Amino acid sequence: MPTDLTLYNSLTRKKEVFHPLVPGHVGLYVCGPTVYNPVHLGNCRTFVSFDIIYRYLMAKGYKVRYVRNITDVGHLTDDGEDRMSKGARLEQLEPMEVAQKFSNQFHDMMRTFNALPPSIEPRATGHIIEQIDMVREIIENGYAYEVNGSVYFDVEAYNNANEERYGELSGRRIEELMAESRELKSQGEKRSPSDFAIWMKASDDHILRWDSPWGAGFPGWHLECSAMSTKYLGRDFDIHGGGNDLKFPHHENEIAQNVGACHHAGARYWLHTNMLLMNGKKMSKSDGNTITPEELFTGDSEHVSEGYAPMVVRFFMLQTHYRSTMDLSEEALQAAKKGYTRLLEAWDSLQDMEGAGGAQNGTVGKELAAGLAAAYAEMDDDFNTPKAMARIFELVTRINALKGGQLSLEEVSAEGLESFRDGLGTLLWNVLGLKAEAATGGAEQEALDRVMEIVLELRQQARADKDWALSDKLRDALTEAGITVKDGKEGATWSL
Repeated sequence: MPTDLTLYNSLTRKKEVFHPLVPGHVGLYVCGPTVYNPVHLGNCRTFVSFDIIYRYLMAKGYKVRYVRNITDVGHLTDDGEDRMSKGARLEQLEPMEVAQKFSNQFHDMMRTFNALPPSIEPRATGHIIEQIDMVREIIENGYAYEVNGSVYFDVEAYNNANEERYGELSGRRIEELMAESRELKSQGEKRSPSDFAIWMKASDDHILRWDSPWGAGFPGWHLECSAMSTKYLGRDFDIHGGGNDLKFPHHENEIAQNVGACHHAGARYWLHTNMLLMNGKKMSKSDGNTITPEELFTGDSEHVSEGYAPMVVRFFMLQTHYRSTMDLSEEALQAAKKGYTRLLEAWDSLQDMEGAGGAQNGTVGKELAAGLAAAYAEMDDDFNTPKAMARIFELVTRINALKGGQLSLEEVSAEGLESFRDGLGTLLWNVLGLKAEAATGGAEQEALDRVMEIVLELRQQARADKDWALSDKLRDALTEAGITVKDGKEGATWSL
């Protein structure tokens, strides 16, 4: 029996049954990357998590508009420098060259992880007009003030008019914020330390700058997401997501800006992913406790003994709930590789099975159907991938028992087996976003590629010499090893 989809709403700090604003439709906004350097593994974890959420919403039958932005202006470093300008300085490129370079790398990495592209991917620099309009609206509503060409959001005025609302998402009190607020360059002019810039005056040497009613400047980082989410999803929409580190100040300030501009808070459900650790500690370049996605794939790192295929890494990510801290370690990756290989082997075995005649399932068929339904029910519980995977591996045990004869296929109808195969395939490939490809990576994959190149060359030579017996023997041996060879006009290709 189908279950309701429940989400953990960070705003209310509890699980809630999901009810979209418009039946059958979902508006989903996720904060995307700041494209001034390569995407790191923690970001990949967040975007893979929301890829699964996006996929599952579609599997539930919703028409989803998934908006994920590109930040290419306004995100400042701790010393007040624009991250895009910093990237341009370090790369010795124009800021838009930097943005394009790292946007391309980000998209390549998302494809590597088999993440679907969003419906809309707006850039901050492409929505300056909308951001200026929003600043103007916030000023007109009495929630912001201009000083020397910069515009600041007045948190105290906002709180006074909205029942002390600032901090409702993060749980931070304004007194704490005032005590710990960091001072950015040229922001000593703020009325209160808790106020934040929504438009910043550009210095004479600042590269990214636009004309505005307050002079030449650039928008604040928080402003872009408020402007773009409301433009594409409306003043009220369903879900806003991002990493837990964005909860404050970024998401807290988004809510304030949305209310300040149009008296609507934006998203009704807020979802946040947790952080990625490595070997039980926070990833840090300074102490060497870090690894890039590329190093993870190739094995070119002191932290791993071999390379791991992207699907093994994605499979590893599925083992932890998106709201829980994930700990990357060699031991966990090895376990993921073994588990993923076992899953693929069971899937291959399932393809060769034939059920009994008729449409009536026996005991085993009913157990398979119930186990699959249980896996989907786990996904309905706030997208609980680790519990869904546990249910799937209970099914893997039954599939292996069917293959070994411990369970009888006579207890599974042909129709029931086909339905089970379709449902499991949908869950594995469409929802969880896995791909049925080799679990090897890095040096192992390179070695396999080289061996196959040699074998196919030998087979091609046998065909050229019309030694059909040797050619067929090589092909049959590869087939027995689970390797499919296809002959085409451009030569032979192989796949696992």
